[in-house]
Amino acid sequence: MSGPLGDPDVVRAALVAVTWLHLGFQAVVSALVYPVLVATGREQPERWPTAHSRHSRVIAPLVGCVYGALLVVGVVAALVVPGPAELVALAAAGGAVAVTATLAAPTHGRLGRPGPTGAVRPDPALLRLLLRADLARAVLALVAAVAAALAVLVA
Repeated sequence: MSGPLGDPDVVRAALVAVTWLHLGFQAVVSALVYPVLVATGREQPERWPTAHSRHSRVIAPLVGCVYGALLVVGVVAALVVPGPAELVALAAAGGAVAVTATLAAPTHGRLGRPGPTGAVRPDPALLRLLLRADLARAVLALVAAVAAALAVLVA
């Protein structure tokens, strides 16, 4: 690759930027968004359908933007700077995306469906699963951001 996308320093800087963006996004979700959403489900289950639906509508475009940026920068980084720290960052970021795709998103889907009574009420076990998936994503996002920063320091 030629131009700025072929410059290892630029690619590493972009990897740092996107992994820290991802970490910031994930930190807000973990520290602010999910606690309010889960509290609503536990304390005011009658408000759950509206709260969960609103959350899903608002968060989806943000997830798409952040994960899209991770994908684009990740592909370029894998091609231009495939060093150990960069690969750890890419693997961790990919792990966070995989947890979203295989665990968090399907759990959200199940939480949005009517239960045996026909009402949409949050299953406490599914809320716990969602929080565990979110914790895994937060840890993976942190690992990715730290590894990307280390890649710059050791380059």
